[in-house]
Amino acid sequence: MSGAELGARLGISQQAVHLLEQSEQRGTVKWDTLRRAADALDCDVVYFLLPRRPLEEAVRAQARRKAAQHLARVSHQSRLEDQTVADDEAAAQIEELAARLIDRRDLWSEPGARQVR
Repeated sequence: MSGAELGARLGISQQAVHLLEQSEQRGTVKWDTLRRAADALDCDVVYFLLPRRPLEEAVRAQARRKAAQHLARVSHQSRLEDQTVADDEAAAQIEELAARLIDRRDLWSEPGARQVR
C-alpha cells in the first residue's frame, strides 16, 4: 500500500504518513497513532515483552548476582580481618546463597531502591 493510500485511509496527508513511519522507526510513535493506523489497516496492535532467556535462567542469574553482591561485602570485611576464602569455596558459597535467595520475595529489589506501593 502506498503512503498516499494509507494517508487516505487515515485521513492524513502523504507527508504525515511519512512522518508517522519515521516516528515508528525512531520508536517515538504515539500509542494512539499506532492504534489508528492499525484500525485503518484492519489490524490489531499487539504489545508484549519477550524474555531474552527462559524465566528460570533469569531467576537463577539474579539470585547469583545478589548472592555475589552480598558475599562481596562479607569478603571485604574478611580481608580486613585477614581471613580470606579460596575461590572455589567462594563460588560454592555464592551457589548456596543463590539457591536460598530464589524463593525470596525481594529477589528483584535493588539495595537502596525506593519501593513503589
